[in-house]
Amino acid sequence: MSTATLDSKPTVPDEIPSFTATIIVRRFDPDKDAEPYWQDFDVVMYGTDRVLDALHKIKWEQDGSLSFRRSCAHGVCGSDAMRINGRNRLACKTLLKDLDISKPIYIEAIKGLPLEKDLIVDMDPFFESYKAINPFLISNTPSKDGKERKQSPVERARFDDTTKCILCAACTSSCPVFWTDGQYFGPAAIVNAHRFIFDSRDEGAQVRLDILNDKEGVWRCRTTFNCSEACPRGIQVTQAIAEVKQAVMRGRA
Repeated sequence: MSTATLDSKPTVPDEIPSFTATIIVRRFDPDKDAEPYWQDFDVVMYGTDRVLDALHKIKWEQDGSLSFRRSCAHGVCGSDAMRINGRNRLACKTLLKDLDISKPIYIEAIKGLPLEKDLIVDMDPFFESYKAINPFLISNTPSKDGKERKQSPVERARFDDTTKCILCAACTSSCPVFWTDGQYFGPAAIVNAHRFIFDSRDEGAQVRLDILNDKEGVWRCRTTFNCSEACPRGIQVTQAIAEVKQAVMRGRA
């Protein structure tokens, strides 16, 4: 039971300290720039702020032409994947205090996809690869009694990790093979194929395995682990690709 009285005063928390962060953004406007260039901004921020907050402050207070994608701002939509200090991250999940704020923070668009403007890339090639692996349940067998298709917790756990993908392209655009080979399906597409290949309710596993048993499929992976390190959801991407390779050779287990 609270012991507060009418005369007691609320405790005022200490003010969150502010600091000036230098944000250096790789800019590009196709209407006027022949090549991308770097532009720096100084913004007053707080330790609880994220990189996305800094970008908002730049756009709203300093340069309204700065262009980037964002939506939910909670690490769920995957819209704001970008390279921050040379690493693929979600701007909405990267706290400024977790970076070295004594040095400039470099921000640029993810690699391997056509640059449209500033931090925005053309995601169409990425989604074309995603659609090519049939990212939906395939079943020609009617469900029992017309009800839902059930599976055990063990069966569900088999592909649980790869259900977490938010299609941010952080893994795919961190892959050196994808940078140099525009035809490679890329980690995200393979992860989403894995999600259905190992689903006990699905009957289209062999179709997907045949698609990925291609010179631009799983065999292009060089196991650099860049994709696993880049994934903001912690998916074991390299492991998933290895499991798909095994399934190509031995069938779905």
